[in-house]
Amino acid sequence: MITVSEATANAGALKRLSDEGVSIWLDDLSRRRIESGNLAELVATRNVVGVTTNPSIFQAAIGSGAGYEEQLADLAVRGVTVDEAVRMMTTADVRAAADVLRPVYDATGGRDGRVSIEVDPRLAHDTRATVAEARQLAWLVDRPNVMIKLPATRAGLPAIMEVVGAGISVNVTLIFSLERYREVMDAYLAGLEKAQADGLDLSAIHSVASFFVSRVDAEIDKRLTLLGTQEALALKGRAALANARLAYEAYEQVFTGARWQALGGARANRQRPLWASTGVKDPAYKDTLYVDELVAPGTVNTMPEATLNAVADHGDVQGDTVSGGYAQARADLAAVERLGIAYDEVVRQLEDEGVAKFEVAWQELLDAVTKSLNDKGVDAE
Repeated sequence: MITVSEATANAGALKRLSDEGVSIWLDDLSRRRIESGNLAELVATRNVVGVTTNPSIFQAAIGSGAGYEEQLADLAVRGVTVDEAVRMMTTADVRAAADVLRPVYDATGGRDGRVSIEVDPRLAHDTRATVAEARQLAWLVDRPNVMIKLPATRAGLPAIMEVVGAGISVNVTLIFSLERYREVMDAYLAGLEKAQADGLDLSAIHSVASFFVSRVDAEIDKRLTLLGTQEALALKGRAALANARLAYEAYEQVFTGARWQALGGARANRQRPLWASTGVKDPAYKDTLYVDELVAPGTVNTMPEATLNAVADHGDVQGDTVSGGYAQARADLAAVERLGIAYDEVVRQLEDEGVAKFEVAWQELLDAVTKSLNDKGVDAE
């Protein structure tokens, strides 16, 4: 537990981050975190104003069974399918977390205080099923501060438009490429235009676009290491930041354009960039790298707890570290390309791997819950 004195001592970097216009969200959730009061404590002492979840997070939380025993027993008695059991548990957690964060939601006019829940990753390439599940999840959680996570796959793009058009706030996830990010923003604007045509209140619709960071360095650094030249090694640790900074440039361009001006005049909200995958994977890098170097107004940084604690302890927040770096970012990515590392091939691979990893985590969760239900004498289908 975080003591008051610790919270006061560690508040500096996190407060500076918030003061720079970066919303701090926690990239983790479990029933024990909610019931122990830890989530509320992080909101009170660590500037946390939102929560993101994904299949891997739920697999870690529910797969152990810790804190879920009573609900699992009830679900077993009812004889529910494993898919229904998983959704009952995950939506219960998201609903409870949304209640913890409701005061933040109210205080920020819906901008923050958000909790995200993802559609079944097995539907990532099925537009109609993704839209249907998004509607179902919004109904099941039944909280105004929920965000439904939709994948930025090719099939996910029309789903974004349809779900936003229905007035549902969304978190678009698994964005790796600048081209796909522009397509995501376009789908969001199209959704707002659809909602406007249908007479919906645009001010009630919010969205973030989750642009993944550390995985880009992990893949490109691996290829640079294999090349092994002095030039290649000098580029390690630069591609992910360059990619994210150019994404922010794209965000600035889209949300100052004529198409946006018409929607902004109707009280629509910008789709904020969210820096995801901000836990540093290479121990050679500072563990707050993807926080310190991605400070920009109007963004969200969702952090695993280890990163959140690291920023609180020794983060170095020195104002906007994004806006002035576009020329260098382009130069860094161009230098990587000149070495024969194809940007388009890397980001396509990362998207495919990202979907696959979430599918594996979801299946592992289903398997663990199946075993729990069977252990209680029920055959889960």
